[in-house]
Amino acid sequence: MNKSNNKALLMVANVDWFFISHRLCIAQEAVKQGWTVYVAAEDTGRSEEINANGIQFIDFKFSRSGTNPLKELNTLRLFKKLYKKIQPDVVHHITLKPVIYGSLAAKYVNVKGVVNAVSGLGYNFTGDRQSTVQKAMLFLMKKGFDRENLTVIFQNQDDQNELTALGVVNEKNKIVRIKGSGVDLEKFKNNEFPSFDRIKILLPIRMLWDKGVKELKEASDLLKDKYFDKVQFILAGLADVENKAGVPSSYLKEWEDGEYVKWIGYQKDIVKVYNDSHIVVLPSYREGMPKTLIEGCAAGKAIVTTDAIGCRECVEEGVNGYKVPVYAVKELAEALEKLILNPDLIIKMGEMSRKKAELEFDVKNVISQHINIYEDLISKRV
Repeated sequence: MNKSNNKALLMVANVDWFFISHRLCIAQEAVKQGWTVYVAAEDTGRSEEINANGIQFIDFKFSRSGTNPLKELNTLRLFKKLYKKIQPDVVHHITLKPVIYGSLAAKYVNVKGVVNAVSGLGYNFTGDRQSTVQKAMLFLMKKGFDRENLTVIFQNQDDQNELTALGVVNEKNKIVRIKGSGVDLEKFKNNEFPSFDRIKILLPIRMLWDKGVKELKEASDLLKDKYFDKVQFILAGLADVENKAGVPSSYLKEWEDGEYVKWIGYQKDIVKVYNDSHIVVLPSYREGMPKTLIEGCAAGKAIVTTDAIGCRECVEEGVNGYKVPVYAVKELAEALEKLILNPDLIIKMGEMSRKKAELEFDVKNVISQHINIYEDLISKRV
């Protein structure tokens, strides 16, 4: 299926909507630069948005969180079959499972250039988990990473340090640091804040326990008596029922009351949702480089998050927001209360967030770095 003199790029992600949100702009630029671009992901109904950009979409289903050995072997077989069919010059793995299985498949099929985007180490690396699953993941990653012409993109220093210490990353690999998927600074603007009559605290995420949903719920309970008619918590995102860390919709429905807490689900126009808020909150346990906070910075909002891997790099303490310990409900409530009581501080921190986004998170820089990585890999072809 490979072209004669063209250069082919295969990008593999878990689902179409995640690819659209986090990497579509890179694929679009690669097409402009003369690449034949394929995207393999599960089609949840948005594949046409990818095809419309001159990209060839392949409906590619695999279990995102499976642990059944036979099913996992079949997953590896599916990856190998895909790579034999496409014969890409470069394959770019996005999210952890494609990184693990795709690296092995690319090695077996002899794909010349591999890009592994480690956008956070995920559920199995939160807390002090030392599970059989984690050990198996590390074993497979070591096998897949043990090759020439493989570039690893890390979003934060902590993940880089951890995978290096665990022996996954080796001297054959090239390491590149890119702070997240970037943000369109023209789309997200530092607009005027809405009325401060009711301060809106936004949680714009897939509803997962390890994003700190329980901690925010409990913090909102602590603040409720004092600020019921002065604050509104906005939960913007779907319940991810297929994820083992997914928060049941019943929990979210019980939490919301339509006034103090509103669960608005997935919003196509997320920029409008950011613009209608004052504070962006993310009490996550661990991230790569959270798009939530990057977008919150670009939209000029005060940020409250945890001092967790990935999250901590989005906040300068006391400058554009506050960081609290992971799992710390009382401290989370106190940080939010500082801002609730000081609208001028919300405005000042929002200005500093925008400056940080302009310096560190511009999507134009992210796109150019990725194109350079692809070109560098094919320049090394034998």
